Amino acid sequence: QVQLVESGGGLVQPGGSLRLSCAASGFALRFYAIGWFRQAPGKEREGVSCISASEDTTYYGDSVKGRFTISRDNAKNKVYLQMNSLKPEDPAVYYCATRYYSDSLICDLDNRAMENWGQGTLVTVSS
Repeated sequence: QVQLVESGGGLVQPGGSLRLSCAASGFALRFYAIGWFRQAPGKEREGVSCISASEDTTYYGDSVKGRFTISRDNAKNKVYLQMNSLKPEDPAVYYCATRYYSDSLICDLDNRAMENWGQGTLVTVSS
């Protein structure tokens, strides 16, 4: 059974940090591009970051550039999102998602392109 499970969300003060994890089961994550997306109440789901299967390509949304870092550990079948300098506009449910591309250099921040999704983890930023 293909499954993605996010963890690591929680409450953090502005300026703080969190590291989100996405654990895959039922398939080998190393063959897939992975993205992190977020959705705040009343807003559309937006792409936060993605990493290609080859790890050569990463993209970040404009709002998180320089603050968030995506990484993957294929041996553990996991992907991470290190979030630093969290801002009041960052709270949302954060999702990881995967898509297979024959070209291992590709990843995509368009949520419509993704094939499998986790259930999400909630990030709250508040003092």
